[in-house]
Amino acid sequence: MDTMLIQLTNQKAAGLLRELEELHIIKVLKENATPVKHKLSGKYKGIISKEDGLKLNEHIKQMRSEWNSI
Repeated sequence: MDTMLIQLTNQKAAGLLRELEELHIIKVLKENATPVKHKLSGKYKGIISKEDGLKLNEHIKQMRSEWNSI
């Protein structure tokens, strides 16, 4: 069996899901379950090397100083 996490964009969908559950087509596991939010820093940690990160920071600083001098 596959498990899916869905987000309802219309409350009418909740009624449809309840009807599907009554017909034993689906099973609602949890209502109003909020997905676990991960920190963005944790998601991208280790993607680029420390050296590339330092270069990127220097480039960003340079761009900001150029922007502020306009």
